[in-house]
Amino acid sequence: MQSEKDTEAFLRDEVKARGGRSYKWVSPGCAGVPDRIVIKPNGGVFFVETKSEGKTSTPQQKKRQAELRALGCTVYADIDTKAKVREVIELEFRKG
Repeated sequence: MQSEKDTEAFLRDEVKARGGRSYKWVSPGCAGVPDRIVIKPNGGVFFVETKSEGKTSTPQQKKRQAELRALGCTVYADIDTKAKVREVIELEFRKG
């Protein structure tokens, strides 16, 4: 079983290998924000909530994800395996 820490580290490394950055997001006073803000080399930005394999977002996290989506942001939730990380990376970096 893959841990959240391992999934998050894999995401960070895959983004960096493609010239982007994946910053840990901590927002004091605003619980439930996604784990990572990803910035692509072209300036595109998206958010990722990583999980341990088989786990899902809490109600508070789902609320924050919905808020970001309502603002027009792309948010990927419940990314819990390396395979899912690869899918997100391929989709996002194919866009340019």
